[in-house]
Amino acid sequence: MTRDHREQADGNHAHDTSGSSGIRRRAFLSRTGVAAGALAIGGSTVAGAGVQEVTDVPGFSCEQPQFACGQQVTAGDGMVSSVDPIASGVAATVLREGGNAVDAAVALQYVLTVTQPHGSGIGGGGFMVIYDADEDDVSVVNSRERAPQGATADMFLDDDGDPIPFDERIRLGQAVGVPGTVMGLETSRERHGSCSRQRLIEPAIKLARDGFTVDAILAREIEENWWKFNDAAKAVFSDENGEPLEEGATTTNPDLAETLEAIERDGADAFYEGSIAEDLAATVRDAGGSMTVDDLADYDVTIDDPVRKEWYDVEIVGQPLPSSGPSVVSMILRTLEFLEIERYDLRSPEAFHLIAETTRLAWADRNEYMGDPEFVDVPIEGLLDDDYLRSRAERVCTESTLADYGADECVEPGVPPGADGAATGAFVDQIPGSTAHFSVVDGDGNAVSYTSTIEQFMGSGMMVPGRGFMLNNELTDFDAEPGGPNQVKPWKRPLSSMSPTVIMRDGVPEFTVGSPGGWTIITSVAQTLLHHYVYGLDPLESITEPTIFTNDCMDVLWDEGVPQSVRETTAEWGQVWDDEPTELGNVQAIQVDGDRLIGAADPNRDGQAVGFDRNTGGGRDD
Repeated sequence: MTRDHREQADGNHAHDTSGSSGIRRRAFLSRTGVAAGALAIGGSTVAGAGVQEVTDVPGFSCEQPQFACGQQVTAGDGMVSSVDPIASGVAATVLREGGNAVDAAVALQYVLTVTQPHGSGIGGGGFMVIYDADEDDVSVVNSRERAPQGATADMFLDDDGDPIPFDERIRLGQAVGVPGTVMGLETSRERHGSCSRQRLIEPAIKLARDGFTVDAILAREIEENWWKFNDAAKAVFSDENGEPLEEGATTTNPDLAETLEAIERDGADAFYEGSIAEDLAATVRDAGGSMTVDDLADYDVTIDDPVRKEWYDVEIVGQPLPSSGPSVVSMILRTLEFLEIERYDLRSPEAFHLIAETTRLAWADRNEYMGDPEFVDVPIEGLLDDDYLRSRAERVCTESTLADYGADECVEPGVPPGADGAATGAFVDQIPGSTAHFSVVDGDGNAVSYTSTIEQFMGSGMMVPGRGFMLNNELTDFDAEPGGPNQVKPWKRPLSSMSPTVIMRDGVPEFTVGSPGGWTIITSVAQTLLHHYVYGLDPLESITEPTIFTNDCMDVLWDEGVPQSVRETTAEWGQVWDDEPTELGNVQAIQVDGDRLIGAADPNRDGQAVGFDRNTGGGRDD
């Protein structure tokens, strides 16, 4: 299939066959779990800002003077920003008790398995970027899921050789990758932590056993994903009448508590060997997959060197391939630097136009060349080369577009140094999913930026019976059709857009950032950094400032707050805007400002930043 007829996205991709230009908003939003108009945010005006009291964490209260809670807070001895107030409270308590940033991150992720089963958990994988202050070094614990050894390049095609419809594909056993989160957490703790596994996992066990209150987001995701749940998931997520749990209900998960207790006793071996592994593999095979206990026993994480790219007077540092995220963020931002975007006002037509066009250029290269580097020779140095990015910037003009988007044209990839010039991209039709991101910085300067996922909200819809955790459908991040750098192969890791990122100045962390949101992760992170570093906005303003999303073939999706005059003017230049606004991303960020830590949590879910001061309380900035 020629490129002009492709619609490409991520290992969180989308395809629409309506015949209109680009991916259509209704299909896009229905798969991301985003409700149109659910929260209108413009500039630094934040709806629903304020403290969310947490009653489920022993020893923690936002009323205690050591803690400061809110959507933007300042403290001196530790900071957490996550999507979940309970998880943030647990992590802040670990910091107060002397744990470091990695300890807090490990405890936080285990809690998310309980309280955020729709977006994260031990049935998935992720990427943890770690700055170790003692070693003065950044490393990445890569716990991305792998395809089982029985996976085949055509496993998402039907008998006629066509892609199986996506809503069917996400529920197949073939969609489940070998989970990496438990191995990633235990590896991170062993390499960088200071607390025992028992201390860090106990809060999650207590929440699973004793219960917690269902919030509006979890209730919504239970209802909207009920159609794909297996019987085990329905049993956990239903009330005494068999109906989906509603907001305000108290829910327990004793099976998950027992699973976590096994990990508490025996570490990662409890998950990857023995009866839990047997039950996990059987669940996948019963749904048509090929996963075996040997696949689980053979799983291991990799310790990666981060991708690095200079940008203005700082350095962008983050997860390398198989996540395309920080690399593409770097490509977009460096190209915008060459275009001198700072000449244009923040909400000017020129600024939004340049963001859209540089995003399309970077996305075209992403889809053409990127895949798992264990299987694909990716010309990543060439893609990040300044001369190459400068040449890409030279293609961009104000008052005109790179392609005739209304005619279903796509932006063509370039040929970076190290590429052979042959087209390798393949047709992809996946639809964006969701994840969870959080950041932690401790008082000693250690920093964590961690994005974890089970792919779609509620993953595959399959819970392992008797074990209490949801399974991912991460292998839908592969291209359904063989032929490109992101095609399915045994033991290969699918391409991702997750973008856990640390900004360094003079070798020291200055800003941590990341987001869920499938495709939109990349643009959410890139524009947050643009807002903060180029336009001087504080962390929360940088997050809530309206953003846009597009790729090499798509219409422009936009946040409420993008001025109508911008859309009208750039439409005259050739941009095709979606008809209605939506919410993009759920960014969590921490700024290190001398001896101050400023945490910011995106208000478009229930996120909360919690700061810790040993002697005096921090302060809310919202």
